[in-house]
Amino acid sequence: MKIDKILAEMGLSGNKSLVYLAALEIGTGSVQDIAKSSNLPRTTVHEILLWLNNQGLVSITNRGRTRIFSTESPEKLLGILKEKERRLNLIMPELMLYMGTAKSRPRVRFYDGVQGVKTIFEDTLTVKNKILLGILSMEDLYKIPGKDFMERYVKQRVEAGIKLNVVRSEMKDVEEVWPASKEENRELHYAPHGFIFPMTMYLYDYKVGIIGTQKETFGMIIESADFFQTQKNLFEILWQVTKVVKQK
Repeated sequence: MKIDKILAEMGLSGNKSLVYLAALEIGTGSVQDIAKSSNLPRTTVHEILLWLNNQGLVSITNRGRTRIFSTESPEKLLGILKEKERRLNLIMPELMLYMGTAKSRPRVRFYDGVQGVKTIFEDTLTVKNKILLGILSMEDLYKIPGKDFMERYVKQRVEAGIKLNVVRSEMKDVEEVWPASKEENRELHYAPHGFIFPMTMYLYDYKVGIIGTQKETFGMIIESADFFQTQKNLFEILWQVTKVVKQK
């Protein structure tokens, strides 16, 4: 690709590209020097140099009554690009929530069998804001998809920096594992006595992932802003009335 085309993609199109390259070639010089090198009017060059200074690509010093412009290393462009990427990533989860929510119909995906259940778990690892809300049945998950798979999944979740806020029924816990834990990024609440959750549900990215039992082995993902918000509100109510377990 030509250098001017790539610079245009970086926001340095047209005269901006000409002035930047001229300033880069000179290294340090006055508006007049750069205008002469770029074959552009001084007023145009001065305006662009001020813009380049604002972008961090050019620095300004005063030499008497004359302004002197010095270009930064071209590697500065990489830093600007990385900063834009960082800032874009900050709002990406919010942008994703806007995508198609006004006109799109709810999307429902059904997955049959054990592999279908595993598909739901794999999808939860794509959560954009790194927070999962879950209602889990340990007894059923130890059977489908199995203890070994679940231990690997927990490790993947922790390595991905994903936090889990989970509500469980003590009657469905089968071993002293998956406690409230800072190390495993898990906050645990127990439901009041008598509340049993045979199925598992995850809430993330406007999706509701549903995992069946050994009797009904299936996975389902419902992608709907309204359905997600309803389930999230119900989860928040449940979270407030459940028993907090201290982290280890």
